[in-house]
Amino acid sequence: MFFRQVMDQELAQYAYLLGCQRTGEALIIDPGRDIDRYTEIAKEEGLCIVAATETHIHADFLSGLREFAEHHQVTIYLSGEGGDDCAYVWPKDSGYDIRKLKDNDEFMIGNICIRALHTPGHTPEHMSFLVTDTGSGATEPIGIASGDFVFVGDLGRPDLLETASGVSGTQDPSARQLYKSTERFLALQDHLQVWPGHGAGSACGKALGAVPMSTVGYERKFNAALGFQTEEAFVGSILGGQPAPPLYFTRMKELNREGAPILGPLPVPKLCGIEDLILQSTASHAVIIDTRPDRKQFMAGHVAGSLYAPLGISFAMIVGSYVDPAAEIYLILDEEQVNLAVRTLVRIGYDNISGFTPPSELSSSRLADHSLSRIEFSDLDANVSSAEWTIVDVRGSSEFETAHIPGALNIAHTRLASRINEVPRGKPVMTYCRSGNRASAATALLAREGFDVTLVDGAFDDWAGLRQEV
Repeated sequence: MFFRQVMDQELAQYAYLLGCQRTGEALIIDPGRDIDRYTEIAKEEGLCIVAATETHIHADFLSGLREFAEHHQVTIYLSGEGGDDCAYVWPKDSGYDIRKLKDNDEFMIGNICIRALHTPGHTPEHMSFLVTDTGSGATEPIGIASGDFVFVGDLGRPDLLETASGVSGTQDPSARQLYKSTERFLALQDHLQVWPGHGAGSACGKALGAVPMSTVGYERKFNAALGFQTEEAFVGSILGGQPAPPLYFTRMKELNREGAPILGPLPVPKLCGIEDLILQSTASHAVIIDTRPDRKQFMAGHVAGSLYAPLGISFAMIVGSYVDPAAEIYLILDEEQVNLAVRTLVRIGYDNISGFTPPSELSSSRLADHSLSRIEFSDLDANVSSAEWTIVDVRGSSEFETAHIPGALNIAHTRLASRINEVPRGKPVMTYCRSGNRASAATALLAREGFDVTLVDGAFDDWAGLRQEV
């Protein structure tokens, strides 16, 4: 059996390519929208992807199932559990080869047996997949593709149906469903490998591990989310302290249920000089996204009105939370980074990427000399006054509740664009987070919206007021 975990580092997402080397057939589990990366791997290994499936209707990226169905005529296996409210809409009257799976249904990919387990909680329709390599003579599964059900060190959050999709009253019942699903997981044998849908950095859980896979036995022993003896204790723990989901989760969920737009070839943004980029973006009311890794450089000088979203694990979260998906986008980044940025953006439904300018262009142009105020936490007055400043804490609520600057307004940075009217305009604004990463993006957004804003950079733990309190 061929096995390949395909990692998307920018979204902390895993897809799985399973192939029967005897028959040359392969299955892709949880593919993202730019499917050429999977077909290229399969081709290199002498395999042909004949089937595609996913563990659930995703909220954090656009699925590649419809892309496979449209361009490769594969068999699509979808969950048939969870009820009509959670049923896929896009396959209806499509002519695609669609198979609906119920709990314990099995199908074969060459000599590989895939058994579907209904594991609701993260979502009502969620499936996990037990994989048995019968071609090697195995009669028991080697592993389980657990999707957003069981992660390394954590479980998938059961609140998204309410907090991201707006279906009120579903958090508690979903958490109880998740508890029942964990009982089923814990009944599996210890040697089974666990292949999760996400790793560290994903917003689909609270404490995901950075190790890419695990075993049932290891998770039984060390996964804190599985260690509760009562259902009530489990529900209270799993729902407590979950971060506010990014704004784009709602749109991803809807598109994946209704049908993600067919992508086809990737967008090809054109190389622009800085003057041309500013001229074109101004004429079209486009958004300029500055991706430079050093936020100090951005604060010292950038194109006025540009947003700050460094490439990496926070790039998609910032763009998805701050930018209208219909907006035309121009990027500040080096040419060798264009493909990565474009792929990350189309995976969350941002297809209108028109142009890019290398950061070196900024240093030679007076059009990129807009700066923003910045102060280190270690230099911030211990008695900074909310009477003089509107202080915006852009961390999560659980972080805020632990300790914060007195008088600060708490708005998670992933929700700031939708709550911008809650920030008073009568006095200068000061933003901060735990390290400066989230606050720097929030500072750029507030400046774009016309606020007089200062970034408090560096570690919150270095603030003299916090040290006095401790």
